[in-house]
Amino acid sequence: MAGDSSFDVVSKVDRQEVDNALNQAAKEIAQRYDFKGVGASIAWSGDKQVVMVASSQDRVRAVLDVFETKLVRRGISLKALDLGDGEPKPSGKEYRLVGTLKEGLSSETAKKLAKLVRDTGPKSVKTQVQGDELRVSSKSRNDLQAVIALLKEAEVDAALQFVNYR
Repeated sequence: MAGDSSFDVVSKVDRQEVDNALNQAAKEIAQRYDFKGVGASIAWSGDKQVVMVASSQDRVRAVLDVFETKLVRRGISLKALDLGDGEPKPSGKEYRLVGTLKEGLSSETAKKLAKLVRDTGPKSVKTQVQGDELRVSSKSRNDLQAVIALLKEAEVDAALQFVNYR
């Protein structure tokens, strides 16, 4: 096993970057003219939830758009933000939209990725699910590069990163 090269497929979010994006979005919402008088705001709710509030559904969607723009600028995939059905819910006189940060590969996503690598990847590559990440190993580094390219093209509902490449 000493001759094998490997890497891990993970789905992690840089919490500090998300916090910076949220603070920038909150600042922009407080300053923009089209958000004046509609009670628009965005804030953390607990550890992994972001709550967007405004007086109408359209304004909540606009707050979401501002937040998504800030996330993309900071290099965070929008796949890391789970909005449920994506529709703002009425709550008294205001509308709310709650987004949750997704971290870690779910077991079904990890199994799906492992099956994809087994079925379409190079034959010398081995996969192993380890908690909320997937370890991919092979004797050939070129095969590992091919697997990374394959996984980048895959349609997965998680933001993938490739770490511990050795």
